[in-house]
Amino acid sequence: MNTSAGNTYKQGLIYTAGSYLLWGILPLYWKMIENVSAEEILAHRIFWSFLFMLILLSLNKEWKNIIVASKRMIKQPLLFLSLVFSSLLISINWFVYIWSVNNEHMIEASLGYYINPLISVLLGMIFFKEKLNFWQKMSFGVAAIGVMIMTIHYGEIPWVALTLALSFGLYGLTKKLTKFSSTIGLTFETMVVTPIAVYYLWVIASQGKSEFLAFDVSTNLLLVGAGVATALPLLLFASGAQRIPLFMVGVLQYIAPTITLVIGIVVYKEPFTTIEMVTFTFIWSALILFTLSNSKYFKKVEVKRSRKNTIGM
Repeated sequence: MNTSAGNTYKQGLIYTAGSYLLWGILPLYWKMIENVSAEEILAHRIFWSFLFMLILLSLNKEWKNIIVASKRMIKQPLLFLSLVFSSLLISINWFVYIWSVNNEHMIEASLGYYINPLISVLLGMIFFKEKLNFWQKMSFGVAAIGVMIMTIHYGEIPWVALTLALSFGLYGLTKKLTKFSSTIGLTFETMVVTPIAVYYLWVIASQGKSEFLAFDVSTNLLLVGAGVATALPLLLFASGAQRIPLFMVGVLQYIAPTITLVIGIVVYKEPFTTIEMVTFTFIWSALILFTLSNSKYFKKVEVKRSRKNTIGM
């Protein structure tokens, strides 16, 4: 590896790891404004993210790219529908995540993001006919057992975890279809739902129920800063992921849910019972199995298994 390539790889690692680090500690940010409802935080997050992206586009002189992307959507209505769908999905994901953090479901939220990679692969199999090997199929079975254990024990489906995993997995699917850059994509996504956010903020303000400007300065600044808190890790990820191999991105993605899990247990003392431990053990085992499924050793075992099955036929 030459010096230039080595520097690019290091930058990619730093940017990508940095994005997951920021996503991991993001619950600390939302906890600082837990006095504000999840609905109002979401509305502010959408509005200030959109405003921040407009400023960023102006600084980077990317308005030409916006015009080009707009023309694409005019010519391809399905592209616009995909964008609307992705806007709704990411809004659902943001809302459930904020709600879970501020309602003592942080551990379940981290479970959702551990499950997410498996959901993404499953969606790839369904929509893009991507094939899984024996070990990858096994990993899905192991993960399903873990979720089933939690469901049976508590008598209800872990909807927070599954909603986060499904919404972000489907969001990734729509992003693959639209193929916009992260800057252009986030600008359009926030633009689509900003009118709804502004209307909601106007309604609660007219009813005297808005927390914005009603509390101290720090709360107001944190609500405004939600735009930067949303966009910064996404931009770091987009910049970093282009510089490193996909498998490394896959390894680094577990930084965020791990940090969130530790914060939930250590900082906010959320209960982590034997059932949670068993569930997470199954999920972690599934992820390890899935990660190693493409290794040389597992591929050799898969080849031997296939030959044995062929001979036995």
